[in-house]
Amino acid sequence: MTLPIRPPLAPMLAKLANDIPDGDGWLYEPKWDGFRAIIFRDGDEIYTQSRDLKPLDRYFPELAAPLRENLPERCVLDGEIVIATDNVLDFDALLLRIHPAASRVETLAQEKPASFVAWDVLALGDEDLRAVPQLERRARLEDALANVRPPIHVTPATRDRAVAADWFERFEGAGLDGVMAKPLDLGYLPNKRAMMKVKHARTADCVVAGFRWYKEGKGTLVGSLLLGLHDADGVLHHVGICASFTKARREELAKELAPLREGAREAHPWQKWADWQDDRHAADRRMPGATSRWNRGKDLSWEPLRIERVAEVGYDHLQGTRFRHATHFKRWRPDKPPADCRYDQLDVTPAIEIERIFRRG
Repeated sequence: MTLPIRPPLAPMLAKLANDIPDGDGWLYEPKWDGFRAIIFRDGDEIYTQSRDLKPLDRYFPELAAPLRENLPERCVLDGEIVIATDNVLDFDALLLRIHPAASRVETLAQEKPASFVAWDVLALGDEDLRAVPQLERRARLEDALANVRPPIHVTPATRDRAVAADWFERFEGAGLDGVMAKPLDLGYLPNKRAMMKVKHARTADCVVAGFRWYKEGKGTLVGSLLLGLHDADGVLHHVGICASFTKARREELAKELAPLREGAREAHPWQKWADWQDDRHAADRRMPGATSRWNRGKDLSWEPLRIERVAEVGYDHLQGTRFRHATHFKRWRPDKPPADCRYDQLDVTPAIEIERIFRRG
């Protein structure tokens, strides 16, 4: 490639903020939940780079032709690869694409095609735009991609904090998980946390139904707690994990939870999952003791606990029936019966149509 910027290029990063910043010096955008992607185009040559500087093109073959049809002849763009299913962003569908078999990737690309959402332009022709202020780069992006058509899109952006706050509330149901805030006078700073991200933060009371041992600390240190919630029929579902503990706290938890291990397996609602944890045929089952190609080689064996403990945890986003990311332990809830830990306690935002975000050309 003969572009003024060549791969690999470390992307600019963001630091977490508790609230949307106020003032006249900000550009706000929805925070997309997909795969970060920097697109390099030089004529017919397309190269897509991931956040960790690895190539992504082989996993999203359906994007090659639309990128050539929609992008300027020579450019570098920053953005996100996403997949929308039933008007909601589908991160699980993205994960399935990271597959070693090209034939499987092709099949998935036909079943659930991906889109690329651009939010920054780093180079046009022979011009390196990284030193250009954010406000001007946004104008250049809108001009360069004024006529793009799906599956290529330009993210919405506003300088109005009230609009950004409205996005923060309404867009979550569609799978967007917050708002980005970028200083208007900011250049593009690779590998620097120069932007701000404001994500949803909520709490939930969950059953602590088991745990995994910490790496290199089996028998002495707790690695993560396995969390559960009951549905309307009283069935306990695995909804995620809680894993952010100091080493000292991991040791304390191992002692604190030891009495709950006694006799836990016999009457445990996930008993068959515990029996499956060493079964190689359980690879595709999304269960606490199952392995998969995403974590092959890791010890995912787990210890059941009697269904007696309730923990209040902090979470940012519920995707389907599971927490999208690991949760954060807040406190024990000895006053809360495990049977009262149900899905209906969660604050769920109705989805808006993705088409309202993907402004069609």
